[in-house]
Amino acid sequence: MHNLCTTRQSIAQVIHILASNLTKVVRSILAGEPLRRIARMRCLVLVGALCIVGTTPAEAITKTDYLKLYTHSRIIDYEQFICLSKIIYKESRWNPQAINGSHYGLGQMRSKHYRNLDPYRQIDATILYIKGRYGSMCKAWEFHKAKGYY
Repeated sequence: MHNLCTTRQSIAQVIHILASNLTKVVRSILAGEPLRRIARMRCLVLVGALCIVGTTPAEAITKTDYLKLYTHSRIIDYEQFICLSKIIYKESRWNPQAINGSHYGLGQMRSKHYRNLDPYRQIDATILYIKGRYGSMCKAWEFHKAKGYY
């Protein structure tokens, strides 16, 4: 269902499918019951629910989500990815333009070259730095916690 709701055209298809199925359900419910006020009220409630469901927009994917997906593609191990994600969140809240004194970007590096990198290259540079200095993302996170940086 999530994949179907990625475009307006597919949302229209989902609404059409839901409406046709809902119509069949309403007909079967009302088949043994004369069309009285209660039956009409049920139809109105179901149509109202369909209208609300049909107009609810899908949740948007943010730039941060793309950065996290890219990061996870570079670090396949989920545990290591979570450790790096915690570090980047602590350092910059996943903001590639973050500045803290003389530190810049996602990984809060001091290099002015790093500051001018696009966010994806910042992730690559941060991973390279952490692997070189700490050996792994989780060792770097443990270092942060031990120093009280978290």
